[in-house]
Amino acid sequence: MRGQQETEPSFISLINVEQLIARDHSIRRIKKTVDEVLGRMGATFDAMYAQAGRPSIPPEQLLKAKVLQALFSVRSDRQLCVRLQTDLMFRWFIDLGLDEKVFDASTFSQNQKRLLAHEVADRFFAEVVNLARAQGWVSDEHFSVDGTLIEGWASMKSFRPKSEIEQGGGGPGTGNPWMDFHGEKRSNDTHASTTDPDLKLARKGPGKESKLCAGAHAAMENRHGFCVSFDLCKVEAEQSEPRVSVRQIEKLRQRGFRPKSVGADKGYHTHHFVENLRGMGVEAHPALVAKRDPMGVVVNAAHAVSQRIRKRIEEIFGWIKTTGCFRKSRYRGIERTHAAGQYVVATLNLLRMAKLQTA
Repeated sequence: MRGQQETEPSFISLINVEQLIARDHSIRRIKKTVDEVLGRMGATFDAMYAQAGRPSIPPEQLLKAKVLQALFSVRSDRQLCVRLQTDLMFRWFIDLGLDEKVFDASTFSQNQKRLLAHEVADRFFAEVVNLARAQGWVSDEHFSVDGTLIEGWASMKSFRPKSEIEQGGGGPGTGNPWMDFHGEKRSNDTHASTTDPDLKLARKGPGKESKLCAGAHAAMENRHGFCVSFDLCKVEAEQSEPRVSVRQIEKLRQRGFRPKSVGADKGYHTHHFVENLRGMGVEAHPALVAKRDPMGVVVNAAHAVSQRIRKRIEEIFGWIKTTGCFRKSRYRGIERTHAAGQYVVATLNLLRMAKLQTA
């Protein structure tokens, strides 16, 4: 018998959101882990706010919202707030009651300065890694490093001669004028972006299009592919991939890791990378460039294993640029973009932890 559609269905009902979410849904494990991480950050949150005055939006809700944004590929803070209006699972995840008002998208902007001043994004990422280490899922000895480019929030039209910028021309807010760059040589030495001066003109390889970018650098542990260090820097000589990776390995040692080997691609076959790691007692396992001095790098079974596993770091970059919507930054400035990257990579780690909990 054919069912008949109600002409005036009732949308008023008593429901339990807990019953709507499947018991084996990974979002439950992620929420439990996030709550544990945020519980460890209580002292940081206490230091961020005054003891008296009007209560603010709980910082735990803001950080959970950032996790949802990366996990479900929400492109902007405004779209996230719209989703919170109607998505019961989103409300459940950030502990926002069904009768509570959703905060405005400007809340993220208003709290940005406070979160940056207390390095909340870095602390959140570090606590996620610490929790994975406590579960025994993270290797303390074997790592891989690599880098990629994150496109900045600036148009190529903003890449103007520095002499013009010094004279006060071509600044932000000049609209979208017609520009003719035909025959004009542009480089980072002579030009800069008026929208975001931290961005540099760069490309990943020969034949690729040059764009205004920032450099993203990741260090991955080799056991389960967790990202244990993630930094976003200017694209310049002092922030090259080998140099940043050496600093990352040094910081890992300060955090209690005991690196023994580090795998990398051919871009890391440099004296700076190999010799500095050797000085720390760490074996450098870069892919060797033909016709270049091997610099004492021994190609053995351990090197082969590092070269096989280090390719998994590309999965990190692939996820953050597609699902995490971090191919192009939403923010101006290295500091804000770095913080956004910490949330996205931490979310990827949370997702991997949820999968390991069912293994």
